[in-house]
Amino acid sequence: MEPLLKVSGLKKHFPIKKGLLQRQTGAVKAVDGLDFEVFPGETLGVVGESGCGKSTMGRLITRLLEPTGGSIEFQGTDISHLGVAGMRPLRRDIQMIFQDPYGSLNPRHTVGTIVSAPFKLQGVEPEGGVRKEVQRLLGLVGLNPEHYNRYPHEFSGGQRQRIGIARALALKPKLVVADEPVSALDVSIQAQVVNLLDDLQQELGLTYVIIAHDLSVIRHVSDRIAVMYLGKIVELADRKSLYENPMHPYTRALMSAVPIPDPRRRGAKNERILLTGDVPSPIAPPPGCRFNTRCWKATDLCRTQEPPLIELRPGQRVACHHPENAESLPIPSARKPVEAEDTPEA
Repeated sequence: MEPLLKVSGLKKHFPIKKGLLQRQTGAVKAVDGLDFEVFPGETLGVVGESGCGKSTMGRLITRLLEPTGGSIEFQGTDISHLGVAGMRPLRRDIQMIFQDPYGSLNPRHTVGTIVSAPFKLQGVEPEGGVRKEVQRLLGLVGLNPEHYNRYPHEFSGGQRQRIGIARALALKPKLVVADEPVSALDVSIQAQVVNLLDDLQQELGLTYVIIAHDLSVIRHVSDRIAVMYLGKIVELADRKSLYENPMHPYTRALMSAVPIPDPRRRGAKNERILLTGDVPSPIAPPPGCRFNTRCWKATDLCRTQEPPLIELRPGQRVACHHPENAESLPIPSARKPVEAEDTPEA
């Protein structure tokens, strides 16, 4: 199967300028070499700590930002450096759901105006007229079609996010990038919006790239998951492999932080991996493996040579010199729980 979206060596460096003449003195390497594909009908989840470049990556593949390097191919067409006019016909097929349901809707416009904006911008006249189509979309995302003339301030956060979803689906896109679609919502509403995205995918045959920092949300919605750390993908695998046998130490540390809501396991000692230190600055990332300053397995090789993202198991790509859960390598599979007092120094 041909990928719907193919990203190769994607980079985005934001220049740092200082002084009266605004000379460039450095750059924030927000995204620093990404390679992945998204296939039609699947959901790719992207996880990682705040500041790892997830949202920047989402804005690059929707071409809301201009990449510094690398290529973005959509249905075999290179869209990396298309201008506004070149991207206009493709905007129909690539849409984005934004993180903030309060900031992404214009408070001066009615819901009808907001959801119908894509039709006007693309010059599309839906069957039965714009009003009828907008009301159909509102019903599709679980809102009352009669709320056509209401304003955003009259809705709750979850309802506003549904309006944003209706707007994104107006032109029947092929690819939807959802940037933290539920992080600003109440926990009781999150499940409803996640289930709505699932139902819409099955009904409309959508392809998703969902960016989130909540591992349980990503596990629920994703077919494959990419784990990002400091502008790079460190592991890319299908959901089952990633959650049952994480191979990158960073992925393993993330998984160990997920609470298990099982009262029968209360008091059981889980292996909780506590990472020492802070995430290095994207202005000057460490040489070699990006994770070496916080990794308990780091060696001189990790500090000098950057590991490539290679397939170590079928469908599981990892960028690590000393992967976890690799039976063929002489690595002890069970480690004792890391306590706060004996956490190894980076």
